[in-house]
Amino acid sequence: MGSHHRDDCAENGGDDNGHLAKRPRSASCPISAAEIAEEFAHHDPSVARINNGSFGSCPASVLASQLRWQRLFLRQPDEFYFHRLQPALLRSRILVKEVINAADLDEVSLVDNATTAAAIVLQHASWAFSEGGFRKGDAVVMLHYAYGAVKKSIHAYVARAGGHIIEVPLPFPVSSNEEIVQEFRKALELGKANGRRVRLAVIDHVTSMPSVVIPVKELTRICREEGVDQVFVDAAHAIGSVEVDVQDIGADFYTSNLHKWFFCPPSVAFLYTKKCSASSRLHHPVVSHEYGNGLPLESAWIGTRDYSSQLVVPSVMDFIGRFEGGIEGIRKRNHEKVVEMGKMLADAWRTFLGSPSEMCCSMIMVGLPGCLGISSEKDALKLRSLLRKEFKVEVPIHYQLPKDGEIVEKDRSSTVTGYARISHQVYNVEGDYHKLRDAVHKLVNDGFNCTMLPS
Repeated sequence: MGSHHRDDCAENGGDDNGHLAKRPRSASCPISAAEIAEEFAHHDPSVARINNGSFGSCPASVLASQLRWQRLFLRQPDEFYFHRLQPALLRSRILVKEVINAADLDEVSLVDNATTAAAIVLQHASWAFSEGGFRKGDAVVMLHYAYGAVKKSIHAYVARAGGHIIEVPLPFPVSSNEEIVQEFRKALELGKANGRRVRLAVIDHVTSMPSVVIPVKELTRICREEGVDQVFVDAAHAIGSVEVDVQDIGADFYTSNLHKWFFCPPSVAFLYTKKCSASSRLHHPVVSHEYGNGLPLESAWIGTRDYSSQLVVPSVMDFIGRFEGGIEGIRKRNHEKVVEMGKMLADAWRTFLGSPSEMCCSMIMVGLPGCLGISSEKDALKLRSLLRKEFKVEVPIHYQLPKDGEIVEKDRSSTVTGYARISHQVYNVEGDYHKLRDAVHKLVNDGFNCTMLPS
């Protein structure tokens, strides 16, 4: 074979048979701030981008690797399909298996995103209700703050097939894990009322909006004690922002996006399916030539498309290896910095954080001044657009109904009804958060409130 072929294999961490090459050791000199800035120089420099949680970020070195894969496919598609694609996907799956501590490689599939993974799991539940494996009227439990697309998927797949949906009402602001555990136990009791069984619990590891780290290991243990058939953890924000040990967590199914906090380009996620009789009956909703050969293979070919985002995991691991402490070090520093910046903003605005620091990861919720008059989700979206267009700040805004007993005064200055969800990733600098602080100060000092926004 020519040197071109050998170089491609070396760049992407293995040989054509899918054998994983040893990962290079971390550099003795960790990546510098200047090198980090260079890796993310494609970001708009005029924008304070403190919303890594929504779409993630991908360094230039990984984007270059992706481009090499794309060109390799376009250069000779048949050779790529028959000889390169599956070994390269295998290398990525091996690395993901190691990171999440799965027991078996067959438990790890690569899919487009966590929403696709949810469709795979919920499709299986739908079939169980339709075909008599689950009794119609039995319950599926999900958190109230489950991601919107997943909530709709639960209703589309499960409710239509005869399942009874129960939402766990979660408090926010929240002060302890025990508050979440208590509400979850109540929901399981409700699910078992009238002779029902709880067939599936869908639990977030990190809720999206508002962002809170959920005690998934404890909730999974409670599910086992209470006889819940299956546990699916939707952990879209998890890998790269919290520790992920799927054997320790103990859920049947676990998914996380690799493009949010793990530096892959969009879009790619893994779906972990614990080896059991149920996992062998899972199928990708896009049926193609590999149908019936197991979920990892089904997911590895769903027709002609760009698979490059799934192939760059070795390059991502090389990038992560340049940081002191690897992914654990990145997580720790992001967490410490987002808490520091959250407290700075809360002090500046005379508000508070939405949860204790131990209940957040690389994102944290910060109360906005009540005088901004955020009174609906539409207000929150319009304020977010204003911050983007007028102040070049990208940050999601969460509208929170006042708790029972709270009264919003007419001048709307006494109750916090809006929260900024700030993220911290390696490319962020303190000036990003000062820009948000100063933008909100200007709005307050100018007497702004959301009633002034155009309808």
